[in-house]
Amino acid sequence: MSNSSSRKAQVRRWRRYLAEEQAEAKVYRALAQRRSGEEAQILNALAEAEARHAAHWEHLLADYPGRARGPSLRSRLLILLAGWFGSVFVLALAQRAESRSSYAEDADATDAMAADERIHAEVVRSLAVRGRARMSGSFRAAVFGMNDGLVSNLALVLGIGAAGTSTTVILLTGLSGLLAGALSMAAGEYVSVQSQRELVDASAPSPSAHTVIEHLDVNANELALIYRARGMSQEDAAARAAERLAVADPERQQPLRAGSTPVELGSALSAAVASFFLFAAGAIIPVLPYLFGATGTTAVLLAAVLVGLALVVTGATVGLLSGSSPWLRALRQLGIGWGAAAVTYALGLAFGALVG
Repeated sequence: MSNSSSRKAQVRRWRRYLAEEQAEAKVYRALAQRRSGEEAQILNALAEAEARHAAHWEHLLADYPGRARGPSLRSRLLILLAGWFGSVFVLALAQRAESRSSYAEDADATDAMAADERIHAEVVRSLAVRGRARMSGSFRAAVFGMNDGLVSNLALVLGIGAAGTSTTVILLTGLSGLLAGALSMAAGEYVSVQSQRELVDASAPSPSAHTVIEHLDVNANELALIYRARGMSQEDAAARAAERLAVADPERQQPLRAGSTPVELGSALSAAVASFFLFAAGAIIPVLPYLFGATGTTAVLLAAVLVGLALVVTGATVGLLSGSSPWLRALRQLGIGWGAAAVTYALGLAFGALVG
């Protein structure tokens, strides 16, 4: 490659970097506008860092005037999503974008810029963790409910259909499976989340135990036993207890804290409602071909295709939220769902042949 061609490629790369850095700064500013407090400050600091990176590429391009390049379609979509929603989905996408930075291999990027991008990925990951924790209960119920509705009712409908039953029976079976499954999922999710909440509450420190600290025997130091029972080593427990006992003023005492990270749980009712409606939404999809009059092989293929598309969407959504490849998660969901339906369909064919 000639020096002229090499220089043109280099300038094009600089312009691409500049456009992407400017776009990422816009994403973080848009997210910051939808946050408050510490999270907003962190996002604004990230935007300032991206602006510094953009200034580096602007400096290199000062001697190469030309039309500015626009950001990639992915970056434009991120800007729109950040402005409209500002959700954990956007943070997950931004996390993936930061982790794909090529500055470490580019001689024109400084070592500080490459290090910044690595740190940015971890900062965004931490912010995304906060969002995932806030939505974990309802989102987990929603994903499980949708996936269970899709797979279980598809398997039910295909299994019954393969046994040679009429379209009316298949339709009634599918609708019955929808209602029974949705109610079962909602009840199970409510009991699960509520039971977990009760266990966590039972394990939490007493809100009033700290009020007796001033009356404890300093020499016996019973307070250290609390910290040891909650997982601290003997030395650490003794040091923490000594620190607390040194504060004699009851007004300055703070409630005792457990040694582990607190568990954040969603509402049991919201988890149950999400599970019910998402299971129903998933379970109705394999029934749709029969509702609209399709029969036989046509109905089977339509149900499988519709469920497959829905499985791809749910799998990709989980992949995005987890900061991993959405396509791998989508293919995994599709393979599991279609695999379960295929086994049930084969069993239905075998059962139909036996009773036929």
